[in-house]
Amino acid sequence: MALYEHVLLARQDVSAQQVEALVEQFKGVIEANGGAIRKVEYWGVKSLGYRIKKNRKAHYTLLNIEGPSAAVLEMERQMRINEDILRFMTVKVDELEEGPSAMLQKRDRDDRPERGGDRFERGPRRDRPRREDEATTETAEAEA
Repeated sequence: MALYEHVLLARQDVSAQQVEALVEQFKGVIEANGGAIRKVEYWGVKSLGYRIKKNRKAHYTLLNIEGPSAAVLEMERQMRINEDILRFMTVKVDELEEGPSAMLQKRDRDDRPERGGDRFERGPRRDRPRREDEATTETAEAEA
């Protein structure tokens, strides 16, 4: 059977539970047509690059699908009918990724605390390395 990665964008004003219900509905469509969903990742509400149907944000969800093309076509047909789905994209892949997707890895990286300090101190004239003539004028002012 063919392998697909499918990303769908749902309206921002639906709840996360409603998005899960939509995913379960589409999962049922895939399974009824002889396919299976291997992985579901909810990426959360993210800003869109441009407004889509008067929405500035959307719920992003990734589905890894294994099944015949007829199952994917039926799922896409039902997504076109559904008003809560803003956009979707299905890509046929050679193999499905194991583990978290790049979007979840990015979120994990953003959640980690920062390491170490900045390379330069912040503040007036501390955003660049000191020059020798600045160092000598500051020491001369401190001595006076």
